Amino acid sequence: MRVFISGPMTGYAGFNRAAFNNAERTLKSQGHVVLNPAVLTDGLTQAQYMDICLAMVRCADAIFMLPGWEVSAGARAEHALAEKLGHRILDQTWYEPIPAVYVNAGDVVRLDGQLYEVVETDCDS
Repeated sequence: MRVFISGPMTGYAGFNRAAFNNAERTLKSQGHVVLNPAVLTDGLTQAQYMDICLAMVRCADAIFMLPGWEVSAGARAEHALAEKLGHRILDQTWYEPIPAVYVNAGDVVRLDGQLYEVVETDCDS
């Protein structure tokens, strides 16, 4: 299965590449073809990255959502496209469908059993 990895990047140390690369290794070990946006070169605009990522989503059969994807406007867009295309939606529990969640600054979200207040979203910057 071709799997696109989606998750938050903006505002994370190293653009969260460690989480993306770890997911890639795990997915590849299970025999999947992995489309990992964390391998894209630096220096493009956010719009250019999104254009490439949405094309990658269209090439995939499934999308793997990294923890924290709910607070990333880009990851929410990738999730919405994958859902519209009928792709399988996967998360860290491996192959459990997860719904879209939309959050705003000031909302409280639960991630990995912990409660967090959303300070800023991609839409706020």
